[in-house]
Amino acid sequence: MKKILIPFILLTVVMMSSCSLYKEYERPEINFVDSLYNRIPTADDYESIASLTWRELFADTLLHNLIELGLENNTDLEIARIKIDQAAGALKSSKLSFFPDVSFSTQVGVNQNGMSYSLSPTASWEFDIFGRKHNTKEGAKAALASAEAYQQAVQTQLIATIADAYYTLLMLDEQLDISKRTLNTWEENIRTLSALKRAGKTNEAAVLQAKANKVNVEASILTLEKQIIEQENSLSALLGLVPQEFERNELSEQIFPDTLLMGLPLSSLVNRPDVRQAEYKLVEAFYATNVARSYFYPSITLSGNAGWSGVSGNPGDFIFNAVGSLLQPIFNQGKIKAKVMISETQRQEALLNFKQTLLDAGTEANNALISWQTARKRLDSDKLQIVYLKGAVMNTQLLMKNGQADYLEVLTAQKNLLQAELTETNDKYLEIQSVITLYHALGGGLE
Repeated sequence: MKKILIPFILLTVVMMSSCSLYKEYERPEINFVDSLYNRIPTADDYESIASLTWRELFADTLLHNLIELGLENNTDLEIARIKIDQAAGALKSSKLSFFPDVSFSTQVGVNQNGMSYSLSPTASWEFDIFGRKHNTKEGAKAALASAEAYQQAVQTQLIATIADAYYTLLMLDEQLDISKRTLNTWEENIRTLSALKRAGKTNEAAVLQAKANKVNVEASILTLEKQIIEQENSLSALLGLVPQEFERNELSEQIFPDTLLMGLPLSSLVNRPDVRQAEYKLVEAFYATNVARSYFYPSITLSGNAGWSGVSGNPGDFIFNAVGSLLQPIFNQGKIKAKVMISETQRQEALLNFKQTLLDAGTEANNALISWQTARKRLDSDKLQIVYLKGAVMNTQLLMKNGQADYLEVLTAQKNLLQAELTETNDKYLEIQSVITLYHALGGGLE
């Protein structure tokens, strides 16, 4: 460290001010972003389903209550909020570095002249010639924004998970209801077949087949009841509650938009919290690289102290001292180069991660849209199949009464109808699930 005169320090500051390494981050050009969606954008693509709040998308008020409870109690979300506080503290610290460091010392002693004293406040201030403090501050801003994006990512994932768990329960409820109604049908079939057997109009095989079908439905009911309890337990954990039952509506009552808008790729996908977090990580790495490079250049510090010294009964003397210092790295160039290289590789890694996150987001959105489209087409087929199968059950029953059909044909038609109704319920759930997935894939659920 070399002591120099203050005027020379000031002159050096002026001369070097043009050498600042501070440079604003600019988003890198992503050449594939317009091709993330596997279709040609239309005029409607300026809008997105993600612009809806979760209260607007999910009309079920009982689900609203569960989501609000989850946002209040979920442990992962609370941890994410703590991370924001930590990042905010780091940013505050970086801002305070622009102010002088001030300390205050007091010394009291005794000599032959009496009690002596010394009061001496000291201050030092480093000039931010090469943007080290500015880059550190901007990096801290990016870290805070990254923490906020992470919290939002946890929130959107939590909302999507709660909604999916709720609609899974509705699906299981409906499948259980169908199975119980089917069980009653099979019990009636067994009574009917037993009467026909006694009248010599059917055989023991038909009765045994009906009983086997009944046992199969009973086993399905047990499985569904088990799945419902497990799903309620999982939902309870999400909400930070002990295992319990939840009040809920029916699957058939749920209403969702007939059209799902995705928005333009960049504007919609960049709204995703995980994509924003990946970009903020890139911003943080960008400024960290600038900070590392700034250590190639000297640091210039102005320091001084002022105060009084004397003995008791004497006002003493006023003391003022100021000195400037310039510290130029000479022997640690290799160490600085290594840090710059590490920072640069971390920046490149963050850039690749940002691009990959965009690609993954585009894939997720495309898959969710095609799942929704497929589920809607399957539902149309399911409804048509159920109409046909209900007709088949009625016709076989009429034919049996007229002696033109075997009761086994009735049993087969009823069994096929049961399977079709269960499939329709499952496809209805898949349609809702794809809406949730697309909503989450486009960054919905921030409010």
